[in-house]
Amino acid sequence: RYEKEADKIEKQYQRGVITNDERRQELIEIWTRATAEVGKEMEANFPKTNSVFKMIDSGARGNMMQVRQIAGMRGLVANPQGEIIPRPIKANYREGLSVLEFFIATHGARKGLADTALRTADSGYLTRRLVDVSQDVIIREEDCGTDRGILMPIAANVDGVMVKDPHVETSVYARILASDVSDAEGTVRGKAGADLGDLLIEELLQSGITEVRVRCVMTCESAIGTCSACYGRSLATGKLVDVGEAVGIIAAQSIGEPGTQLTMRTFHTGGVAGEDITHGLPRVQELFEARIPKGNAPISEVEGRIRIEDTDKGRDLIVVPDDGSEEVAYQVTRRARLLVADGDHVTIGQQLQVGSVNPHEVLRIMGPREVQRHLVREVQEVYRSQGVSIHDKHIEVIIRQMLKRVTVIDSGATEFLPGALAERAVFEAENRRVVAEGAEPASGRPVLMGITKASLATDSWLSAASFQETTRVLTDAAIHARSDKLIGLKENVIIGKLIPAGTGINRYRNITVEPTEEARAAVYTMPAYDDGGSYFGPDTFGSGSGEAVRLEEFDYGRDQYR
Repeated sequence: RYEKEADKIEKQYQRGVITNDERRQELIEIWTRATAEVGKEMEANFPKTNSVFKMIDSGARGNMMQVRQIAGMRGLVANPQGEIIPRPIKANYREGLSVLEFFIATHGARKGLADTALRTADSGYLTRRLVDVSQDVIIREEDCGTDRGILMPIAANVDGVMVKDPHVETSVYARILASDVSDAEGTVRGKAGADLGDLLIEELLQSGITEVRVRCVMTCESAIGTCSACYGRSLATGKLVDVGEAVGIIAAQSIGEPGTQLTMRTFHTGGVAGEDITHGLPRVQELFEARIPKGNAPISEVEGRIRIEDTDKGRDLIVVPDDGSEEVAYQVTRRARLLVADGDHVTIGQQLQVGSVNPHEVLRIMGPREVQRHLVREVQEVYRSQGVSIHDKHIEVIIRQMLKRVTVIDSGATEFLPGALAERAVFEAENRRVVAEGAEPASGRPVLMGITKASLATDSWLSAASFQETTRVLTDAAIHARSDKLIGLKENVIIGKLIPAGTGINRYRNITVEPTEEARAAVYTMPAYDDGGSYFGPDTFGSGSGEAVRLEEFDYGRDQYR
């Protein structure tokens, strides 16, 4: 059946009805369907007693895809350029491959080995950069007192049936509610400050609640580090995270460790230029480094109607705003696959063509909260596509560090210089001080920095110098006579101090021991020595240990040797 379909496509191509690219797409689609069907049929014919089936079914080793290659059909493979070859391998390993099929299959095998070697190094370097950017994120207090949070879906209402959100485990679970959750009748089902565990989430689902507002690291207002309430439960212990926990490093390692499992390949869908969307580890790096992505897709800055015009170089997407202001034009190539048609209505921030969105544009048009969501969503997409589950809060810790700074636009009455990068907490504190004095506050806009840049822009020159570009960082720090406050972990390790995490944090170091009321009371009720009381009497000492042995009468057992 599929052979016939494929022949039909070939004939259409020969007659010139369809282009080469369309032929490739169609063929790839047909053979992907065929492979899936063969796999399904093979699974259905598997006896439950088969040892290979038992091995896979118990989850010990292997998966159905591997068995499909052994007993079903090998399916489509990619050539060394990463393009999918539209001729499938119809044979399987049990029956044996023909010479041509064997040769095509060797591409994949070699690529797999070369990939693994490169991937380990890349993944290790990503982990190192993540650790460096987040090493000073330590839980510093129980609660920062913020009333902000972010809305997260826990279910969707599909035709009157509540369907649990597939990502509840990695998004809402183990967090703390930011505000009360009420059902349709107004009954409070979850109080602010409650911990979202399996039971509470189930209860909320039963009550028909689809989204909850939760505390989140990205909205935490702690000046340094973050607070327990915004972080939620520690996924290691299952209890609320302790003050002094180095959550930054935990986050970095949780993201970096599965990095080796991500694919390195960039699949070129049908080899069309401008469509190579990066996948796997390179995509994660692209997001964390806040680079302008390959195949950059524009997003609409205004709300209005679309008009598409052809030009010499490509096409212009012109948005005519509803409020009658100036038109905005976006240039796209002829090959770009558009997500909008002529005459469509678009909203602010809507994506106009297929591809990856530039996060800096999202920040400029939609604001910091939206860019945070966008980055978390995109990073999660890569990991989920490979079957890796990471909790959102780890990614949020890193993104909090990427959006930590503000570019000063107008200094007002503050000490900042226009164009300077200031830390958000310092910037806001200074503005509060100035406003309290009745003067003009500074204005600034948030900046999205890649993790490498954010690590080097940290206030601690010791940690920056130990990361990269040592000479430049040190000369720069010396010229500006900078001092290091030793807030993070690295700086303290370098000079050999106790790290400010775990029991090394100040609140655990500066503990003075004071007696309790009972101990104080006991001290005052002890009898005095000259009372002649029973406590210090001649016969007993202390609380009575019997009469003391008189040493001169004591037999040492030496008499028999005399």
